[in-house]
Amino acid sequence: MYNLLSGLKDYFKRQEIIIDNPVFRIHCTFTTVLLITFSMIITWTQFVGQPIRCIVDGVPPHVVNTYCWIMTTFTMPDAFLRPSSAVAHPGVANNYDDESAQKHYTYYQWVCFVLFFQALLCYFPKWLWETWEHGLMNTIVCGLNIGLRTEEEKNQKKGILIDYLIRHLNQHNMYAFRYWCCEVICFLNVIFQMFIMNWFFKGDFMSYGLKVLTFDDQDQENRYDNMVYVFPRVTKCTFRKFGPSATIEKHDAICILPLNIVNEKTYIFLWFWFIILAILTAVVVIFRGLVIFMPSLRPRLMHARNRMVPEEAIESVSKRVSVGDWWVLYMLGRNIDPQIYKEVIAEFAKKNDTNQSNKQL
Repeated sequence: MYNLLSGLKDYFKRQEIIIDNPVFRIHCTFTTVLLITFSMIITWTQFVGQPIRCIVDGVPPHVVNTYCWIMTTFTMPDAFLRPSSAVAHPGVANNYDDESAQKHYTYYQWVCFVLFFQALLCYFPKWLWETWEHGLMNTIVCGLNIGLRTEEEKNQKKGILIDYLIRHLNQHNMYAFRYWCCEVICFLNVIFQMFIMNWFFKGDFMSYGLKVLTFDDQDQENRYDNMVYVFPRVTKCTFRKFGPSATIEKHDAICILPLNIVNEKTYIFLWFWFIILAILTAVVVIFRGLVIFMPSLRPRLMHARNRMVPEEAIESVSKRVSVGDWWVLYMLGRNIDPQIYKEVIAEFAKKNDTNQSNKQL
């Protein structure tokens, strides 16, 4: 198990060339690894340990365990509010053959698979962006992320970069909009996954964390632990078999689900994590909208990225290039040595102004 989890550390290696933002990496890298880790832990607990143990008279334990694991178990929702002296365990009581009052739990054998599927969904925007980006930033950086270079080599690489920017002026809009599209996909993905989990738990996920937080504030006589309600440790199962005279005998079994101790902790963490992630990605999407529709914001952001660059050069560049070119220059500021970046922007601004003046003449 340790060897499997230790292999995930490769996802956290430092990127030599940055092509995205921290929130994007939190969504596509950290959350993916988090979900895969949870999936592995639950898989290990489910298939290596004993995820269910049922107690019933007259039936071999392994038979009823397998049956109840496959056919699901249930609780009585109204039994959560009954006095402890009137029930065998919270949610476990006599149902008087009223099947409509039963709450069936069908999720537990699928949790590890759903978590893995969610991990794939989180990784999808990263895969899509790397496919679209196709190593462009790594190519145009030309190794200028390392400042310790000879003056001759540095000038040569700067010249190559500036020539590229001049030749491909106003041709990077699709590059920027594809990345921003991936950020929107991240936000939609978080919302979609929250609805998936809510459907998976039959409407209990959206309010899961909120009810856990407000548990202590409720009246003691009219409250129950929502973690136990959604992920019960003890449930019921009805096992039927033919008797000696071909009459169907019904056996009432009580089942212990130790796996739900892991599940409840996993999903209370995921509830808070997805709420935080939804807020972060929403803020990023709104911020990108401001960058697109408020050009006056762009020079401030570029100057905040590297204050060594003269404001005049930044203002000149931001006004004369498209939003896609601005985004490429902004991302270069995250990848190039600050002193070299200052020189690149200054020289690019000068050449760009000269070219614009020549065109007007």
